[in-house]
Amino acid sequence: MMAGTVHIVGAGLAGLSAAVGLTATGREIVVHELARHAGGRCRSYFEPALGLTIDNGNHLLLSANRAALAFLKTIGSEGKLVGPEHAEFAFADLASGERWVLRPNDGPLPWWVFSESRRVPGTHGTEYLSLVKLLGVKKDRPIGEIIDCAGMLYERLTRPVLLAALNAEPPEASSLLAGAVLRETLLKGGQATRPLIAQEGLGPAFIGPALAFLERSGVQFRFSHQLRRLEFLGDCVHKLDFGEDVLQLAPNDTVILALPAAVAALLVPGLPTPTEFRAIVNAHFKIEPLKSQPKIMGIVNGTVEWLFAFPGRLSATISAADRWIEAPREDLAKKIWDDIAAITGASHELPPWIIIKERRATFAALPEENARRPPAETAWPNLLLAGDWTATGLPATIEGAIRSGNRAAHLARVNGDARQ
Repeated sequence: MMAGTVHIVGAGLAGLSAAVGLTATGREIVVHELARHAGGRCRSYFEPALGLTIDNGNHLLLSANRAALAFLKTIGSEGKLVGPEHAEFAFADLASGERWVLRPNDGPLPWWVFSESRRVPGTHGTEYLSLVKLLGVKKDRPIGEIIDCAGMLYERLTRPVLLAALNAEPPEASSLLAGAVLRETLLKGGQATRPLIAQEGLGPAFIGPALAFLERSGVQFRFSHQLRRLEFLGDCVHKLDFGEDVLQLAPNDTVILALPAAVAALLVPGLPTPTEFRAIVNAHFKIEPLKSQPKIMGIVNGTVEWLFAFPGRLSATISAADRWIEAPREDLAKKIWDDIAAITGASHELPPWIIIKERRATFAALPEENARRPPAETAWPNLLLAGDWTATGLPATIEGAIRSGNRAAHLARVNGDARQ
């Protein structure tokens, strides 16, 4: 059992996973959060315009997301994710009218690429070998310098998958991050690529159960508590200034900053962080999906890339959506709905809707921005970092956020042992 308090600043997934990882250490844990609620971008809330509870953003997990699944198991909500027993992804091409279902085989030997009924129509099995080039990248370069970003395979599989994972157009995006995504998913076979969705919402799957678990474990939460300044003394953080109150740290205390990159950069002198970001647009429509509608569908040659079916609503996502940030919401909603109506056979009359624009949803997954991601350790032994923008080796995803929290928790345990 370890002495000292761990102050976690930020109650998003990175901060919550750090807290979960520290509950068995015997240390006092205090989570400070600027907002009145936990979850950050990964939360659910009631939207009066729809009369429904929706997610702040649409998130797809895969069965390969080991950290996320372990987190859910620890907090007792692993049953909140639903998905098929075998990997399958429905697609629709709005330009050609074609539809297909991608079905990777379970094992790591990818024989599915040689089966016309399982692979992308209009492609040949040998074309998929080009993706292997992304697995051996040693020095980060744009994907467009590694593989040909054109052709049927690129438009119907490579671009949708990498655009969703990286939130950046693949030709300019990081080849190292793309290789990491492929290495952990498709390279491991279909059982690593089963799509998993929080059918009841991200809040009921990740946030509510995590808060309940942490409260049972004695973790303290201080909401509406904004960290305004870190005070340094010698080689350590000495005080946490929250404006109305200032906390002086004891010698064995640790601080984990689980804040957005821009906020962390203001608090920590000389901290390198990504400075370029990409937007995401999510559209939610109040309509009951048909029973035949896939839980998730990839859309090619449309305004959106992915369509999710939830009870009482259809939700669509546009990644790398900077071009749509200034678009009038009603015009954008109509444009998106016209695509959905064409796919689902629904009336083109616009149902109740809401558009959520996240201007700085993730750091831009470009080689130069990836190089600016700092490690969890800082120059101050009692100060650690967590967040999907830190150097996790993955893009800004739920899996990356949770791994960053795990890493910070591990270092807090190690550093705590060293200071005993």
